[in-house]
Amino acid sequence: MFWVLLLLLAWAAAGTACTRLCLAAVHAAAVDAEDAAAGRAHDLTLYEAAFLSGGPRRVADLTLVSMARQRRLLLARTGWATVVDPRGRDDMERSVIGAIGPEGQSRIAPVRAAAATADAVHGIADRLVSAGLAVPDGARASVAAGIRQVWFAALAVLALGATALLTPAQSDMPRSLVALWFGLPFALTLSCLAVARIEVHPYSRWASPAGQRLLGALTRRPGRDDRTDLTSVAVHGIRAIGEPDLRAAFAHREQQDWRA
Repeated sequence: MFWVLLLLLAWAAAGTACTRLCLAAVHAAAVDAEDAAAGRAHDLTLYEAAFLSGGPRRVADLTLVSMARQRRLLLARTGWATVVDPRGRDDMERSVIGAIGPEGQSRIAPVRAAAATADAVHGIADRLVSAGLAVPDGARASVAAGIRQVWFAALAVLALGATALLTPAQSDMPRSLVALWFGLPFALTLSCLAVARIEVHPYSRWASPAGQRLLGALTRRPGRDDRTDLTSVAVHGIRAIGEPDLRAAFAHREQQDWRA
């Protein structure tokens, strides 16, 4: 019977996709469990907090804001960055100064983009991944690929089921029962996606569950002013900047990024 062959294909697609997603999720959970103890003993720097909250571009933003507040970098309302003190105090500041160039002045958008891809940011990412606080690129990509494959499998099951129902009847099997048989692998894919949404949800794009716990502890520390503290910028981004001139400079940068 032709519909049985289509049903076998539907089960093969659903089973393969769900198995791949489950294996990817189990691997990601195992990595987090192995590194959770080390993560609890880690004391986040501001750069690390920025990376876990918003990735490489957040680290670049934090560096720009920090240097501007120390009057070692001028961020104009027109979206230009000007070097005041050419001596960087760490690798990230040296990356920003190098991105501005020998002229000592550049638009903020290209500076931010170049600083976000600097070796200093890669070093921060490697340290956080080794500590179990950041999601490795491979784990993030494998889980995402597994979810996509399950979605494709669900669509394939629907297509195969529709083909079986539209094909002229070659047996005495009622069409309602044929639809029910195809509903089983479709229900499997939907269940797998629902479970993945619950289990994978604790993982943000950058921070693992252990990293998110440290970020939460960092923001709950007493004695901080969210309007001016760099911690707030690291965790919440440029929307946490309190100075009107700095906000205007970064707003101009966002307009440039949007046009590009």
